Amino acid sequence: MRVNPRRDAGPRRPRRIVTAGLVLVTVLAAASGCAGAAPAAVPTSAPPTTTAPSPTVDAAGVWRVGGEPSALARCLAAPWSVVPLEGGGALISERDSGVVRELAPDGTVREAGVVPGVVSGGESGLHGLALHEGRLYAYHGAADDNRVVQMPLDGTPGAHSLGEAEVVFSGIPRANTHNGGRIAFGPDGFLYVTTGDAQIRDAAQDPTALGGKILRLTSDGESAPGNPFGNEVFSYGHRNVQGIAWTADGRMWASEFGQNTWDELNLIEQGGNYGWPLVEGDSDDPAFTTPVATWTTAELSPSGVAAVGDTVFVTGLRGERLWYYDTTTGAKDAAFDGQGRLRDAVAAPDGTLWVLTNNSDGRGAPREGDDLLLRLPLTSS
Repeated sequence: MRVNPRRDAGPRRPRRIVTAGLVLVTVLAAASGCAGAAPAAVPTSAPPTTTAPSPTVDAAGVWRVGGEPSALARCLAAPWSVVPLEGGGALISERDSGVVRELAPDGTVREAGVVPGVVSGGESGLHGLALHEGRLYAYHGAADDNRVVQMPLDGTPGAHSLGEAEVVFSGIPRANTHNGGRIAFGPDGFLYVTTGDAQIRDAAQDPTALGGKILRLTSDGESAPGNPFGNEVFSYGHRNVQGIAWTADGRMWASEFGQNTWDELNLIEQGGNYGWPLVEGDSDDPAFTTPVATWTTAELSPSGVAAVGDTVFVTGLRGERLWYYDTTTGAKDAAFDGQGRLRDAVAAPDGTLWVLTNNSDGRGAPREGDDLLLRLPLTSS
């Protein structure tokens, strides 16, 4: 366990200190109809109370968005990550405040707790969440680094709370931008952590550095057995990965922010070098693993990804749309748009796709009710 003390998605706006940012979020919420507004109820036709994944999530097959969205939660402030709960509902991280909100099975939204030590600013703050054996893991910016902590998830659905936080892994470089921040437990039971290059470009090509990597850890923060370099690093040469997911066949996929030209979807292989800062987008150099799909930065600016069967869904911030990628044919196309910036997507236990909008993070244009957790029906193709 290590315990040492872009362009993202559109026009850059001046950042404020944390307290001023929270005041601005409150003002924007009031202006967008959120002050005192009740969250939308979970649709009674398909409440998120399923305790095991639907066959549509785990079974092989190609899936598309197959209907109109419904809002599961409203008036979220710069949400970053959503994790469905087995007892129904979800946990949602809010970047700037460090608050973890609970979407209860009855559709109400409440504060489950605040992750201690979160220091927001620029693109840093409270980022990814992951659940494992009754504990909530969270990636967040601290005063001098990015780190992963774990907390017991106490209580029952609709009344969850967070226990005392324990540092799992720290010393990940932090900067105003390029902080990575997505975490997930893979099919092998190990914790995968995405880190940005933190504006130290050359570090991405150094397998002994933590910036610009995907890390693979035990649940206690140790280097997972079988890692290719004998440390925590699983893959390298990344600029800023903010999405990871596994398809039904067990393969791992990751979204990658480019600089000015190409955003990427990559198939992640142990020990793979994904090229940054020597390569952006495709390469014919066999030293680098080339992306399976690319988009212009105006089309995408990717963050969270979700995998359903053989389909990978990629959220777009600057591009303001959800894309799908068919891993069996290589086909890709826009799957959903019209709600502005999209930050995260997750395959939900009820067989639908849940997507977080991200219009209140200082780069978007909040609209009434923003930000939202949306529920998108899926259909096989």
